[in-house]
Amino acid sequence: MKIILLRVNNLLKKEYLIISFILFAGLILRLYKIDNPIADWHSWRQADTASVTRIYIKEGINLLFPKYYDISTTQTKLFNPEGYRFVEFPLYNFIVALISKNAYLTLEIWSRLISVASALITSYFIFLLGKRFLGYYGGLLASFYYAVIPFNIYFTRVILPEPLAICFGTASLWFFIKFLDSNLNKYLYTTAFFLAIAILVKPFILFYSITMVFLLWEKYGIKGTLKKKKVLIVLLLSIMPFLLWRIWVSQFPEGVPLWKWIFNEDGIRFKPSFWAWIFGERLGRMILGIWGTIPFTIGLIAYKKAKSFLYYFIISMLFYVVIIATANVKHDYYQTMIIPSVSLILSYGTLTMWNLKKFNILLTRLLLIFSIVLMFIIGTLQIKEFYKINRPEIIEAGKRVSQITSEDALVIAPYNGDTAFLYQTERSGWPVVDRPIEELIEKGAKYFVSVDLNHPQTVEFSKKFKVIERNDKFVIIKLTELDPNDTN
Repeated sequence: MKIILLRVNNLLKKEYLIISFILFAGLILRLYKIDNPIADWHSWRQADTASVTRIYIKEGINLLFPKYYDISTTQTKLFNPEGYRFVEFPLYNFIVALISKNAYLTLEIWSRLISVASALITSYFIFLLGKRFLGYYGGLLASFYYAVIPFNIYFTRVILPEPLAICFGTASLWFFIKFLDSNLNKYLYTTAFFLAIAILVKPFILFYSITMVFLLWEKYGIKGTLKKKKVLIVLLLSIMPFLLWRIWVSQFPEGVPLWKWIFNEDGIRFKPSFWAWIFGERLGRMILGIWGTIPFTIGLIAYKKAKSFLYYFIISMLFYVVIIATANVKHDYYQTMIIPSVSLILSYGTLTMWNLKKFNILLTRLLLIFSIVLMFIIGTLQIKEFYKINRPEIIEAGKRVSQITSEDALVIAPYNGDTAFLYQTERSGWPVVDRPIEELIEKGAKYFVSVDLNHPQTVEFSKKFKVIERNDKFVIIKLTELDPNDTN
């Protein structure tokens, strides 16, 4: 028996074998429904991102002028005839467009695979961070949690720039710690490089730099940190590409979605509903599956100075959810930012509970195992609905529109403002009828397509304009007035 345990222990110490298994498991789990059409959870945001890539493939890549299909006033409150899409710098779209342009797989699959690859690299950097502060087993556990938490599986195989940004952001943290350990400038410059790209891809990664400031303060004190001018200047310079990008996009307000709402537009910050949504529904139920809060809480209260990085990281993420309050409450994908820190704390709590000797060891370990198993079961039940295609008819209707209309035709595809339907048509236009139809026709709208056959607008337009195709799933209407003498 001792020989078997020794061999198992030796096998576990072969870190690259174990971490490879974790990454492989993470890959396999993320291949589930990898070929889903963009009509699942958060399809509107994924469609906006994918449309930029599709237009790059069709019209050529221009990083300074990303475009998408929505030309309405919905997102910017200004008519956007060119379809400009000025949000994050389109590095994610650039990478996908380069890879998928002449490749066998579809744009959607390649987009998701880039997100998956980003998540796997992030998982490896979390292993390195965990190993540095929690030891070998702590690193493996942290990487494991990041790779297999159901919430994170879904949101790191979506067509969004978040996984790529988190990958660069986590890498920047690792290289900053390497710099603090060695004082070698090459690690500082590498930190700045990765941080600059991460912030450019997703500005919220800036909150990761708070962790770096905490680490500087811990090592050098306030006065000592202020004397580290080179370090502070290099870190500040990492924000410059993002600032230059914002200066550039400010020239095209019609392409810049409204953004001030993300902070606290609805006044929800610190209200009971804020705590309920962020810490109850999202962190407690969706991410930690209720029972995962037990090892997570143990990780929070088992503070040791040698593990301070974990607490600086989670505090930085607390700043993030508090400052970006409204967006975090409204959209669950915003919480993908906090998963690396949650994984590390969860790993620390798991190790602490496993080695806890103040209570009955057997019962404590059984409770830990029970909690983790339930965490994955409940988390899976919460997330499995995200993969569902609730309105498959928008895919069929969109494909038909792309077949019978010219590529330059402007289309109205109402779907409660969700651009997923418009994306399926492969045409520019409007995702909602937000003003009199005559105004939209004046702006160039040629076709109206609907999957809500009994909607008042659909009924009205069917009587007023020429119906060119209709079945039990959708109707396509050409926005030309009917001839009163036409009896067909």
